[in-house]
Amino acid sequence: MATDTLTGKPGARGASGLRRLLLDNGALTALIVLVVAMSALSGDFLTADNLLNVGVQAAVTAILAFGVTFVIVSAGIDLSVGSVAALSATVLAWSATEAGVPVALAVVLAVLTGVGCGLVNGFLISYGKLPPFIATLAMLSVGRGLSLVISQGSPIAFPDSVSHLGDTLGGWLPVPVLVMVVMGLLTAFVLGRTYIGRSMYAIGGNEEAARLSGLRVNRQKLAVYAFSGLFAAAAGIVLAARLSSAQPQAAQGYELDAIAAVVIGGASLAGGTGKASGTLVGALILAVLRNGLNLLSVSAFWQQVVIGVVIALAVLLDTLRRKAGATVPAAGASGGGGRGRQAVTYLIAAVVAVAVVGATSLLHGGSPAASSQRVGLSLSTLNNPFFVQIRAGAQEEAKKLGADLTVTDAQNDASQQANQVQNFTSGSLSSIIVNPVDSDAAGPAVRGANKAGIPVIAVDRGVDKADTAALVASDNVEGGALGARALAEKLGGKGTIVILQGQPGTSASRERGAGFAQGLKDYPGIRVVAKQPADFDRTKGLDVMTNLLQAHPDVRGVFAENDEMALGAIKALGAKAGTSVQVVGFDGTPDGLKAVESGTLFASVAQQPKELGRIAVRNALRAAEGKDTEATVKVPVKVVTRENVAGFDG
Repeated sequence: MATDTLTGKPGARGASGLRRLLLDNGALTALIVLVVAMSALSGDFLTADNLLNVGVQAAVTAILAFGVTFVIVSAGIDLSVGSVAALSATVLAWSATEAGVPVALAVVLAVLTGVGCGLVNGFLISYGKLPPFIATLAMLSVGRGLSLVISQGSPIAFPDSVSHLGDTLGGWLPVPVLVMVVMGLLTAFVLGRTYIGRSMYAIGGNEEAARLSGLRVNRQKLAVYAFSGLFAAAAGIVLAARLSSAQPQAAQGYELDAIAAVVIGGASLAGGTGKASGTLVGALILAVLRNGLNLLSVSAFWQQVVIGVVIALAVLLDTLRRKAGATVPAAGASGGGGRGRQAVTYLIAAVVAVAVVGATSLLHGGSPAASSQRVGLSLSTLNNPFFVQIRAGAQEEAKKLGADLTVTDAQNDASQQANQVQNFTSGSLSSIIVNPVDSDAAGPAVRGANKAGIPVIAVDRGVDKADTAALVASDNVEGGALGARALAEKLGGKGTIVILQGQPGTSASRERGAGFAQGLKDYPGIRVVAKQPADFDRTKGLDVMTNLLQAHPDVRGVFAENDEMALGAIKALGAKAGTSVQVVGFDGTPDGLKAVESGTLFASVAQQPKELGRIAVRNALRAAEGKDTEATVKVPVKVVTRENVAGFDG
């Protein structure tokens, strides 16, 4: 080995030993550096509430990552864990509510769903000889599709008895953290103390050698992917419990976070190395990064850049470690001395962490409070012009009134939004504005703000089962009805139309669709021949409309639940748009209004998003000062056509 050939002075050997210590424990070193940096930059980071938030926010990723650790150790990959988590939670919620199954049996069904998905992955890989990437990519799509089929695209309320998994014990210890610890200990035990765990390392190190040594590799792979499915089910249940509802679109992209946590924790994608403690550290690094960047008011877009750089550096460190001959010992494979050195390493890390806590507490202890009001704004997404305009209006008003506004992007992920609201709550903000991804899922996080005495303003969509100082919104149902009336009258009360729906499970899509259906009841001559989701996305709107035209070439009208999809539909229609086919959109975005002015888009139901942002900030500051606010502030919607678009200022 490389260490056997090192020669030189004792000082040089000491330096080499330190270098090797850092290489072998790079993730732990990185976590300590991150904690030091965040503690120095933000006085809110090291509060007890915020550190518990970090643990809660790491829990779901860590549980998923523990399952993925088994797969990566055995030189595989599992891209399906996020979808399997959502499917398992949906099965539990549907079974316990719609099907009337006892909760205990529903939990068993959810776990079996996860294990079953894992076994299918394992069978396709072991006996079907599919590459793990392809097999699990297919399961990613199947799992998500089944979740949407079972839930009909809408969130399902979680049973109260299971929702306690998202609560705290004794009023301070989060249950998700306890579940994370238990699953971590189970992972460490399986990897270090069982035959199957040793088999994983053998298969990952050299599959052919493992086969020649007598291991039943195919059967072992079945078990590996079954473990991954089991842990995905557990993660899905914990996630849904936190949100008090099973979201069919939950955990999208979490498979990448799970893989990143395992790799950051020191496992090699080539297989043969990895351990539970490293995976936990990797998940904590991702959680600390997101939490700290929220507290520091770093742009949501730059947060993605930073996290991507950290993942790339982690893989680079893995490469350097292997070139230097450093190893991440298999759990339980090292001797007593190795375990002793590892224990000393963690003890040193704990001492350093305590020292940092003490030093930074003194550093921030005397810092004066900020003179301006601090407001947090959590938007459901910034990948949509409507919400970008809400942000613009909010920023303009905050600047005008001298307030400090922090904006975050939930990327249409209810769990990520819950984390952001929790970070705002622990960040000593004066008030919080939330534009919920889902009204039910936002409830638990907003209740946490209620408990902390921080007023919350809801914008565009309400929050269920929590107190808000005000709801600033347009009426999506009324807007949908106005859109139906405008389109039906333009068509003379008869003809065939198609509907481009928004992202399944979102309240905006449900409400606009319901309003449109309600409005069409007055026009029996209008027939809806197709409804398809295009996820509020222009490109998907183009693709879906192109496909629908193949089946329904004589369609005369299109209702899109936002302007982005309407603009995609116009592109697909070409010369038909505005002539033989009339298109109605929703939101009144700048691009949508330009299309109305040109005549390709017949109408847009405009919501005045900038005004929503301005009013939300004004109410947030009033609530922070203890002044009365109106419970509901309605911003009028308006059907904008070519006749009145010139006078519409948004």
